[in-house]
Amino acid sequence: MDMDAAAFWLAGSVLIMLGFIAIIIGIVVVNNIIHKYWKPVKIFTPDSWTAFNPPQVRKVEPHAEETSQKI
Repeated sequence: MDMDAAAFWLAGSVLIMLGFIAIIIGIVVVNNIIHKYWKPVKIFTPDSWTAFNPPQVRKVEPHAEETSQKI
């Protein structure tokens, strides 16, 4: 291997690694931006099934004072 080929190989490997590092940094930045502003979509969670199974409404009995005033 002569000096020109070694120089090209070294320069190519350094530039490829810098390109990979730049791509990884870009992916991390985009991921952080998406994570900050993304609202999660809740599908097939216990909260998403409330329309099919409405919560039970508790009936409260009136107090003795209220019933005596009505009579």
